Amino acid sequence: MPAKFPYLRQDFLASIVVFLIAVPLCVGVAVASGVPAELGLITGIVGGLVAGLMPGSSLQVSGPAAGLTVIVFEAVSEFGVGTLGVIVLFAGLLQLAMGYLKIGRWFRAISVSVVEGMLCGIGLVIIAGQIYAAAGLKAPETGIGKIAGLPGAFADTLGSTEALTSLAIGAGTIAVIVLWKKAPKSVQTVPGALAAVVLATVATLALDLPVATVRVEGLLGVIQPPGAEALSELAGPAIWGTIIAFALIASAESLFSAAAVDRLHDGPRTQYNKEMIAQGAGNTLCGLLGALPMTAVIVRSSANVHAGAKTKAARVLHGVWLLLFAAAMPWVLALIPISALAGILMHAGWKLIPFRQIATLWRDHKGEALILVITAVSIVAVNMFEGVLIGLALAIVKTAWEASHIKLEVIDKSAGPIQVYLSGNATFLRLPRILESLENLPQDRPVELDLSGLHHLDHACRTALESWAERHSAAGTEPVKVTEPVKYA
Repeated sequence: MPAKFPYLRQDFLASIVVFLIAVPLCVGVAVASGVPAELGLITGIVGGLVAGLMPGSSLQVSGPAAGLTVIVFEAVSEFGVGTLGVIVLFAGLLQLAMGYLKIGRWFRAISVSVVEGMLCGIGLVIIAGQIYAAAGLKAPETGIGKIAGLPGAFADTLGSTEALTSLAIGAGTIAVIVLWKKAPKSVQTVPGALAAVVLATVATLALDLPVATVRVEGLLGVIQPPGAEALSELAGPAIWGTIIAFALIASAESLFSAAAVDRLHDGPRTQYNKEMIAQGAGNTLCGLLGALPMTAVIVRSSANVHAGAKTKAARVLHGVWLLLFAAAMPWVLALIPISALAGILMHAGWKLIPFRQIATLWRDHKGEALILVITAVSIVAVNMFEGVLIGLALAIVKTAWEASHIKLEVIDKSAGPIQVYLSGNATFLRLPRILESLENLPQDRPVELDLSGLHHLDHACRTALESWAERHSAAGTEPVKVTEPVKYA
């Protein structure tokens, strides 16, 4: 056995650690997404047993992620839990297609500022929304509504003993997670999130506190394969935007997680297209089961690496433990206070906000920092999908502007023709500056326009320069002499 599975002991121990971290997160993400808690466990099981067995990335762990909570909640609110499976199913099929078409590696080209901005916006919405859940209050549906309604929510909480008790459990959960890192190393073998949930559950039971707990329906009771009514939603255009959003955001989060995990170990590198196929296969099955969407999760993945995992056996075994737990002890879920799960999600949301990266970008690359902030604000103000599109559009415009760098030099020796040298990239973005400089040249002097230093000359610039040359030549001076770019000569 040791010869065939040389790392069995390390993988077994790592799988236990990842399982203990995954349980509260799977349940918390499901509850925050507005679906039964068991659906989060089902997605975690699929992430371990299906995506875990497939090639791609050997050590990263997949399951329901806090980063998708906001978009899942929006989808469930708009289309209903019954249609969630259809959305996840077709998102998975789209991921499979992208993987087979070898599009996976292109996700590495997405601006880091947009990704960080996406995570920041998600984190802000999660924190704001889970404050309501921690107090046992109903949260507004929009991100702006959640934030704007916080003063009123706090006022309502102060006037209710039950709400204050519930909020105290949520705050206590966060405190335990934060302080757990300062506990002795031997104690930290138990994950902080699990310890916080256990302590909150014990306190609730021992003191008979009046707080809401997780509703349990049973593993088989929550599985809802897409029916004819749910599939009929595909006839409308609205659902396709959500499907595309699920596929793109889950893929980006998975592949960026893979890149981060690769930096944590010296084992085999991620094969991005195969990882995309693995994620697509997992989400396709999750959709058929009516479960939450799946993505690679950096928290569980990094824990897997740090716990000593060597092969994919660790993540597969974590899926086995989740399956055994969901099948044998679902009643445990009914004891967990919802406010404790809200505390876990608030802590997770806080960790999604890249404070250090924002400070670094603002110091070194203010344009990138603005893209990050605008993406985050757009997600809060509008929604996840449109916020990310705004961020991507800004990143493209910024890149195009920077790529269109051009140098214009005018040499006038008072006698003879005026010499104008253009070098760099002449695109329509810089056309106003170019034309302004040329039109300010004396009309009664001959001009020599040297374009040989241009690396790129787009159609708009070429047409505008030809038009200016004709106008200048028509003023009774010598025709403008143009030296063509090398590639056009």
